[in-house]
Amino acid sequence: MNTAEAYETNEFADSQTSEMLRVKDLHAFYGESHILHGVNFDVKRGELVTLLGRNGAGRSTTLKSIMNMVGRRTGSIVINGNETLRMKPHHIPRLGIGYCPEERGIFASLDVHENLLLPPTVRSGGMSLDEIYSMFPNLYERRKSQGTRLSGGEQQMLAMARILRTGARLLLLDEITEGLAPVIVQKLGEVLMQLKERGMTIVLVEQNFRFAAPLADRHFVMDHGQIVEEISAAQLPSRREHLNTMLGV
Repeated sequence: MNTAEAYETNEFADSQTSEMLRVKDLHAFYGESHILHGVNFDVKRGELVTLLGRNGAGRSTTLKSIMNMVGRRTGSIVINGNETLRMKPHHIPRLGIGYCPEERGIFASLDVHENLLLPPTVRSGGMSLDEIYSMFPNLYERRKSQGTRLSGGEQQMLAMARILRTGARLLLLDEITEGLAPVIVQKLGEVLMQLKERGMTIVLVEQNFRFAAPLADRHFVMDHGQIVEEISAAQLPSRREHLNTMLGV
C-alpha cells in the first residue's frame, strides 16, 4: 500500500478519533549531536498548541523531526493514524501536513502568484486562490511582485498561504512573528484564528508569548530537548508568572 492509499484508508478512522498527532519518546540527532531527548506530546484534531522555550530548547528541531528533516530520529511519530518514523520526507506532506519553516523559503525569482501555485496539492480540500487572497489581501495587491520585493511580513504571509493551497490539515509553523511589525503580528493572529475555525490543527513554535498566549488551547514548555511542562488555556492565568520565569520573559 502506498502512502496516499494509507492516508485514504485512515481517513474514516481519523474522523473517529480526536488525535491528529502523537509524538512519543522522540530522540533526534544531527551527526553526533543528540538534540531531542525523549519528546512526548499529542495534538488533538482542531487544536492549536504551542511549543514554548528558550533558544536552543529543541522546539524547531521537533518540527523538523516530524518532517524527517534531521540526521537521525528514533521513537514514534503518528500523523493521521500513520506511523511515520521510517517514512521518507517527501511522503510525509501527503498525510495532510504543511510545514512553514523559520527561513520561509520564498522563491525570489517568482512572483507571489507563481509562488502560490508552486507546491503540489497533497489532498483534497485545499483553499482556493480566491480564498487565500481574501484571507491575505496584501498578497492580492502584490500578486505580480517578485519574492525579493516583498517586505518581511508579506513574505511570511506568502509562506503560510502557500501551504494552505495544498490541502494540509495539520500545520507546523516555526517562529512566524519573528522580526515583524506589530500590525503584521496582529494580522497573523487573526489568520490563525480563522484557520482554527476552519478545523485546522496547528503546532506553533513561538518566541512571542504575548502573541501565542490567547491563541492556544495548550502550551508545551521545552527545555534541553524535552517537554517539561504542559499548561492548558484554563490554567494559564494562574501559571503565567511561573511561565514567564521559565521562558525568561
